[in-house]
Amino acid sequence: MEERTDGKEREDLREQETLFLRETARMLGRGLEPRVVLYEILHLLSELVGLNRGRIVLREDDGRGLIRHAYGLSRDEVARGVYREGEGITGKVLGGGQAIIVQDINRDPDYLQRAIPRARLPAGTVSYIAVPLTLEGRIIGVLGVHRLRGRARPLAADLQILNTATAFIAQIIHLNRLVSARTERLESENRELRSALTDGAASHNVHGIIGNSKALRAALAKTERVARSGASVLVLGESGTGKELFARALHFMSERREGPFVRVNCGAIPETLFESELFGHERGAFTGAHAASVGRFEQAHGGTLFLDEVADIPLALQVKLLRALQEHIIERLGGRRAIAVDVRIVAATNEDLQEAVRAGRFRLDLFYRLNVVPIRLPALRERVDDIPQLVDFHLQELGRTYGRDIRITPPALQRLSRYGWPGNIRQLRNVVERLVLLADTNVIEATEVEQALAAELAPATGETAPAGLVRAYERIDQRDAERIRDALKNARGNKSQAARLLGLTLRQLTYRLKRLRLEPVPPYC
Repeated sequence: MEERTDGKEREDLREQETLFLRETARMLGRGLEPRVVLYEILHLLSELVGLNRGRIVLREDDGRGLIRHAYGLSRDEVARGVYREGEGITGKVLGGGQAIIVQDINRDPDYLQRAIPRARLPAGTVSYIAVPLTLEGRIIGVLGVHRLRGRARPLAADLQILNTATAFIAQIIHLNRLVSARTERLESENRELRSALTDGAASHNVHGIIGNSKALRAALAKTERVARSGASVLVLGESGTGKELFARALHFMSERREGPFVRVNCGAIPETLFESELFGHERGAFTGAHAASVGRFEQAHGGTLFLDEVADIPLALQVKLLRALQEHIIERLGGRRAIAVDVRIVAATNEDLQEAVRAGRFRLDLFYRLNVVPIRLPALRERVDDIPQLVDFHLQELGRTYGRDIRITPPALQRLSRYGWPGNIRQLRNVVERLVLLADTNVIEATEVEQALAAELAPATGETAPAGLVRAYERIDQRDAERIRDALKNARGNKSQAARLLGLTLRQLTYRLKRLRLEPVPPYC
């Protein structure tokens, strides 16, 4: 017999439906990865409407339906979710295109209990609703959910909201398939990279990685080998060597290439927001948390999570991060529900993590977990042969950006190749951009290069910058500690003023304080 609802319950139902639609639209507006949005739609159906253990079955090329997205199912249950057309409730919906409502799964012989055993479900009467997913008149899959018959609301109301949900889901899947063209292009670039590594081609540009030096090819070859595995990778190298580019290349070389690549700059997140940023939060978890929010782990589900500047993760959060890496489970801030995440971790740092471990700033067990496969990137001074190719690439790219057709003379290029580049590729690009912007003609001469480099500081080559110009890059020496302390004392603890006294920017001074492990400066009287 169908359940009935009074006026108050109907009002509650309308509020739940409105909230479901609003939250779904909000997620679509945020431009989240399709896998994340589909997972969250199933989550909302469960949490807000009470339609539990949702699964999205998609039709394969051979006509079978496989569970491709799920909420509340284990990995084994998802793997068992395979249905031939016409087989069971799901197969009938897949073949016939009509929704089916099973009033009691114990009494319907077509309900197979294939994915979820009956013992895993509540003891009371359990219903099952399966709704077709249609796209341009074709049945592409099935949305299926369980619900308890004890809920005081009609099954017809559930069917109405599921029909709305399937409209969202079908469009998301359609948009996701449009991305396949982009994926094919990336796979083509991957094949190009493999060919370059195998044949020793003159040069290549894959995912923004440019050059053919021995040191670069060694790093790329190691990246390609480890990409096929699911192991955690730690990318090491000086600032400006292209750690994010290598992390992206590793992602697109892997079997996770169709999943999201999510970058987190650990050095740019305030400590108080770190847990929410990584793991998400529930509504009301803290002041201002007016709605639940997914964190970067959930956004990266099915793909790669790139933790840049991983040494900056607060010590208190490292335990929770370690648990997420070991158990593939997270909990949102303010929540008690364990959320399974399928994420590959790539971390990067320009610091010595072993030294950070010895100093008590980084957990040893987390270091071992991240450092399964280390990849060290060469500094630009170790791959001088690549500088002409890098200069040419940046000249063309910046020329398009600023609408200029710029060339460089051989003597000017030789001068750039002889420079020490303590800031690596990032510094090289900045100098090339300066040359493009300030060039009086379409040809860059050696004299213009000398002028552009005059503002740079390269201790490795013995050059010094003219007085009053910005000191863009400088290697840090322990002997600088006393000089920095004196400047802070003279500035009465004011870091901005101390930076000016030292001829540094505030960011450069803060970086040196961190690298030299100087204690916070006490107030001066």
